[in-house]
Amino acid sequence: MAPGRSPGPRGRSRFTPTLSTLSVLLAAPLLPLPPPATASSPPVSEAAAAAAAATSATATAAAPAVDYSLTVDPARTGPTIDDTMYGVFFEDINHAADGGLYAELVRNRSFEFDAADNRSYTPLTAWTPTATGSATGSAEVVDDDGRLAERNRRHLRLRLDGQGSAGAGFGVVNSGHASGITVREGEKYDFSLWARTDRSPGTPLTVGLRDAAGETALADPLRITVRGDRWTKYTGTLTARTTSTAGRLTVIAGGAGTVRLDMVSLFPRETFRGRPNGLRKDLAEKIAALKPGFLRFPGGCLVNTGSHEAYEAPNWERRRSYQWKETIGPVEQRATNANFWGYNQSYGLGYFEYFQFAEDIGAMPLPVVPALVTGCGQNRATDDPELLRRHIQDTLDLIEFANGPVTSTWGAKRAAMGHPKPFGLTHLAVGNEENLPDAYFERFTAFRKAVEAAHPAITVVGNSGPDDAGQTFDRLWELNRAAGVRLVDEHYYNSPQWFLENNRRYDSYDRRGPKVFLGEYASLDNRFSNALAEAAYMTGLERNADVVKLASYAPLLARTDSVQWRPDMIWFDNRTSWGRPATRRRSSS
Repeated sequence: MAPGRSPGPRGRSRFTPTLSTLSVLLAAPLLPLPPPATASSPPVSEAAAAAAAATSATATAAAPAVDYSLTVDPARTGPTIDDTMYGVFFEDINHAADGGLYAELVRNRSFEFDAADNRSYTPLTAWTPTATGSATGSAEVVDDDGRLAERNRRHLRLRLDGQGSAGAGFGVVNSGHASGITVREGEKYDFSLWARTDRSPGTPLTVGLRDAAGETALADPLRITVRGDRWTKYTGTLTARTTSTAGRLTVIAGGAGTVRLDMVSLFPRETFRGRPNGLRKDLAEKIAALKPGFLRFPGGCLVNTGSHEAYEAPNWERRRSYQWKETIGPVEQRATNANFWGYNQSYGLGYFEYFQFAEDIGAMPLPVVPALVTGCGQNRATDDPELLRRHIQDTLDLIEFANGPVTSTWGAKRAAMGHPKPFGLTHLAVGNEENLPDAYFERFTAFRKAVEAAHPAITVVGNSGPDDAGQTFDRLWELNRAAGVRLVDEHYYNSPQWFLENNRRYDSYDRRGPKVFLGEYASLDNRFSNALAEAAYMTGLERNADVVKLASYAPLLARTDSVQWRPDMIWFDNRTSWGRPATRRRSSS
C-alpha cells in the first residue's frame, strides 16, 4: 500500500443527493437529421423542400414532451470503491519522457542518437559546431575503447587547432528539445558533464546559455578547467538573466589538443520534490493533482516490441523491449534504446525514478514486464527457453529490487540509489496487448508460476489483448478464467457513442471470475463531449467496482510538436502545460 493511504476501501455510496427524485423535461425531442448534401446528390425542388419542412414541423408539433426520471435511493450503497481504483498510465509516447516529464534540458546529451531510432538522426542530432575568435577545430562522435561506460558507447571528441585570437575557442551548441532550452529569469540550472583531455596543463571550457541567434547571453558563463586524461565529472550552476523557451547551451574549449566530452547535462534546480535527475515540476504536479491510486509503467508498446535480448556484446541490439535492469544505476552507465514511437529513449527516467515518483504521489506502483511475445503490430513469439528463464529471473530480481532488504543483492542496489526503504510492490503485469493468445498465455503462466512460488502476495496481472471484443479477447479471457488469474488487463479506444452505449458492459461479468484492470481506455477525440462520454462510462465502472478494480485513461502526456497518438490527457510545450479537453485553453504552469 502506498505511503499515506488508508489500507481499506472507502466503502462510500455512489450518490449523496438532496432529493430522492430528479426530473428533467426535454422541451424538444430529437429528430433524425437528413443525410448531408454532396456534389452527386440530386437537386431538391422547392416544392419538395417545402413539403419536407411542413412534415417536419407537423411531427415536431405532434411529438409530446417527455419526462425522464432518475430515481435515487439514498439509503442504498453500491460496491465499495478501493482507494486504488483510479490511477494513471505512463508510457514514453508523444515525447512524454525525454523532453517531457524527465526534466533534462539537453537533447541527445550522450551523443547516442542513431538512424536506428529515427532515419533523420545522427550522433550529432541537436548539436552544432561553433567557434569564437576565429578558432578552428573538428567535432566528431566516436565509439572506441576510450568510452565513458560500456553501455554508454559514444562520446564527442573535439580536436582543437589552437588557432585564433586570445580567448578563442571551438566547441558545440545544443538546441534542446522542441523550440529550445527553457529558462526562467532568476532561476538556477545545474550543469554537469564528463570530460577528459590530453593536455597536461588542462583544457579550459566555457559553458553558456544564449538565445537562438547567438546574440544575447541568457546567463553569466560558467568556466571549468578539464584536467587529466581520465573521465571526470564536472559540475556548476547557471542562473538565468531572463526568460526564454528558445535557449541554446554552448560548450566551448580553448587552446589546442584533444578534449573528450560525454553526458552533457542541464537540469532546472527546481524539479518535482527537488529531486536530482528529477521530473519537470508542472507536469508532475498535474499528475499528482489527479490523486492517482496507482501508476502503471513503463508501457505500453515499449514493453512488448523489439528484441528481447539485452544491450550486450557482441551485437548491441538497438530496438529492444523495455528491460528494467538497463534503466537503473548511475545515469552515465545506463543503456540507450530505440523507442517504438520513432525516437531515442535515454533511460534517464528509469525504474528507480518510476518507483520514486509513485511513492511521491501516493500511488501504488504497477510495472509491466515483457512476456516474450511481441504485439502492437509485430506479433511474434520468441521461442528461446534460456531467454525466457532469464526474463523470469529478471522479474524475480525486480521484486527484490522493489521490496528486498538492503542485505539482498537487488535491495542493496536500491539502497545505493538513495532508497533503503522498500517501495512496497504488490502488483506486477506480464505482457501488453499480445495478439497471439495461446503463445502469450504459455509464457505468462511460466512467469506467474515462478512469481507466485517465490512471492505469493504479489498479484500477477494477465491481459486480454488490444481490443474490447473479438477472438483474441475471448480466448484470453477463457484462458485467464480457467487458470484462476486474479486480475486481467483490458484495453480499448472507441468512439464516444460506444462509451455511451456500453455503460452496462461490466454488469454481466462473472463476480466469481477474475477481476478487471482497465489499463487503457479513451474515447477518440479531445473534445468536451469525449470527456462527458467517458465520465458517463465511469459511472458504469463504479457501479461494478466489485469487478473493475483498477482503471486508467491513456495516454497520459503529449508534447504539442510531437504527437504519435491522440487523444491525450495532459498537453504541454516548452513553456507550460494544460489538461484535456481544454486543448486550446492553456493555463500558466
